[in-house]
Amino acid sequence: MVGDQHAAGSRMEGSTEHLSPNREGMSGVAHFLEHHFRHFNAAALIDAAKGYVSHLEDGGRMMVTLAGAMSTAELGLSLAEMIRAGHVHAIACTGANLEEDVFNLVAHDHYVRIPKYRDLTVADEQALLERHLNRVTDTCIPEEEAIRRIEDVVLRAWMEADQSGERLFPHEFLYRILLDGSLAHHYQIDPADSWLLAAAEKNLPIIVPGWEDSTLGNIYAAHCMQGDIANVHTVRSGIEYMMWLADWYTDVSRDHKVGFFQIGGGIAGDFPICVVPMLEQDLLRQTRKWAYFCQISDSTTSFGSYSGAVPNEKITWGKLDESSESHVIESDATIVAPLIFAWVLERSV
Repeated sequence: MVGDQHAAGSRMEGSTEHLSPNREGMSGVAHFLEHHFRHFNAAALIDAAKGYVSHLEDGGRMMVTLAGAMSTAELGLSLAEMIRAGHVHAIACTGANLEEDVFNLVAHDHYVRIPKYRDLTVADEQALLERHLNRVTDTCIPEEEAIRRIEDVVLRAWMEADQSGERLFPHEFLYRILLDGSLAHHYQIDPADSWLLAAAEKNLPIIVPGWEDSTLGNIYAAHCMQGDIANVHTVRSGIEYMMWLADWYTDVSRDHKVGFFQIGGGIAGDFPICVVPMLEQDLLRQTRKWAYFCQISDSTTSFGSYSGAVPNEKITWGKLDESSESHVIESDATIVAPLIFAWVLERSV
């Protein structure tokens, strides 16, 4: 027994030596990545992570954009910590990502994972529907426990604002119901792992273009049609988001370089990046271009593919310029983003 303990201790010592701090006195995920991620998309990940840290160290500000189903992929496990650490200064996201972080917060125990989702037949999919399970790749969101639970609470907030003549952005309504504790008794994960709650606690700027196509956007439209909400403009619009973003970017870029960390493609990235050419070409304001750009996408470059467009193309649209640092990582964001966030958290002061 003593011999076995000694042998185990020897192996442990050997393992510790192998993972000893690197030349910067660091260990952990960042050291592992630096040692193993040397070429191709792996090297692009390292370059992007180092650029993110350098951008912050230079006093830069960073916008993170969320497309796809990042909230259902539980990106909050790492993104919430990035927000609390002050490494994210604004977020642009789809309406789905906005609401699905809250769905996960209040209904996580009722989610159903489908590991072999590629094998599902149409009959299997119909059976999921009949169980009120809405599938997102390998994960099903439970309608009653998630969507309807949120609906009751947010509807009260919408109606109160409508009756008082108050108008708020979509994310501000969710901030309100998170911060007033209306949902706290429903929490089924550690609230520290909710990126939206972390954002609410810091009153982080959020832009939600195209909110109308989200589940809550559809529900809001239905309640307007039913007469529960008299003024459809109680929830502020995408045009107002762009106007707000223009003022925010003008104020922040006056003293800081602003970076753009894009996860996926689509409207979450397309909408906010356009604020720079809008300011410069339509408002005729001298405006700093985005100083840092990184896109994680599995959409490869092809004819007319905006999501797969290389950063250089954005120069012709007045979004980036020759001096903008840019990176493209053609990979799965559910793998890449948490690794980059871990690097930034370990290497940033």
